[in-house]
Amino acid sequence: MEEVNPRLNSVTGGLTYSVAVIIFIAVSLIISLIISFAHLEEGGNAYVYLSYIASPIAIGACIASVLAYRKINFRCIFPVKCSPKYYVIGLLLIYGLLFSLSWLNDVSVKFFRLFGYVPRESESYFPDVKGGMIVPALLVIAVLPAFIEELLFRGAVLNSCENSMGSIRAIFIAGFCFSLFHGSPEQTVYQFVAGCAFAFIAVRSRSILPSVMMHFINNALIVILYACNCYDETGALIITDGGNIALTVTSAIAFVGAVLWLVFDKTPLKKCEKGGVKSFFVYASVGIAVLGLMWLLSLFGVGNA
Repeated sequence: MEEVNPRLNSVTGGLTYSVAVIIFIAVSLIISLIISFAHLEEGGNAYVYLSYIASPIAIGACIASVLAYRKINFRCIFPVKCSPKYYVIGLLLIYGLLFSLSWLNDVSVKFFRLFGYVPRESESYFPDVKGGMIVPALLVIAVLPAFIEELLFRGAVLNSCENSMGSIRAIFIAGFCFSLFHGSPEQTVYQFVAGCAFAFIAVRSRSILPSVMMHFINNALIVILYACNCYDETGALIITDGGNIALTVTSAIAFVGAVLWLVFDKTPLKKCEKGGVKSFFVYASVGIAVLGLMWLLSLFGVGNA
């Protein structure tokens, strides 16, 4: 096992998260000004694409600045070598997440509606995906997030936290940070589960690539299904009852099997060091507070279209 950089600890993980959030807010404000001055139509291609690039720009700037400040080599947060079996596990996991746990979003929406929450229309998430326009859509919605977000959450945050707070705690911290960063009340629970699954396979494989693959498939398949008009007006997949049962059962089996495969994997887990969890939350507190406030404002409809 490679020697761990002592600066790759929960302090770095928490600092990275807070810096990513601060830069994200700044970039989002700049993009909002561009949209306003250019009088871009809400829901139009330019509007949607500009909205999507805020996060990759912020995360890229954050990673570069924090690694330079903490004097950490990029390779420390971007391990790539792993056994091919983890790609198989990743395929099983993402199949299970997409088709056996998507109901978590529906349950979340029903629950948050009790507090007056009004979810966004599914169409507002997508630019034009007709014909060749699906290529730039996949690039911005699937390729960029798969690489950039995994670099932050399963690269910098997970690797940093795992060295100080142990593998198990780091997995749940990475899932929490991933879910909160997206700021979507209806997807909070699903994204937490997905974030933990991505982190779990990254911990066992000691590589970021299986989770990058999973993230890409998750986003790309949603875009492709949308382009093929496979969703109804409520955002539910159009499928026969028999097909739905078969899809749900097989994906549930795949998900449970993949999780058990990882549970019994022999890759050793790291133990928690004293103060590791506290250090992370101290340095991540700014980012968590800002995103928590934004999550609440979104829940109660402040700023929603």
